[in-house]
Amino acid sequence: MNSKIKIIEPSGILDGTKASEFRQEINESVEKGAEAILIDFKDVTFMDSSGLGALVLSLKTVRAANSKLYLCSINDQIKMLFELTSMDRVFDIFSDRTAFDQAMQGI
Repeated sequence: MNSKIKIIEPSGILDGTKASEFRQEINESVEKGAEAILIDFKDVTFMDSSGLGALVLSLKTVRAANSKLYLCSINDQIKMLFELTSMDRVFDIFSDRTAFDQAMQGI
C-alpha cells in the first residue's frame, strides 16, 4: 500500500456527535501530506445528515489540498442517503477495500 494513502475507518453511528472528530482526523491526514484518503465504512451502521455534511466539508478540504477522497464499503442505508442527495455522483465509491486496492495499483 502506498504510504501517501491514509485509510480512515469510522465505526458505529456517524452523526453530529462524531462528525467533528471525523473531520479532524481527515484534516490531520491532509496536513500530514496524504495524497489520497480512503474512508472505509465497513463498520459504520448508520449515517445521518450531520455525518453527510462532515463528509462534504471534508471533501472540500481534501480537494483544496489537491488530494483525493475515496469511499468504500458503504451499507444500504448510506447508499440510499447518497442516492437521495445525489452525493453518489460526487464521491468516488468502491464496493470494498479490495476494489480500491486494485484501482490504486494502476496509479
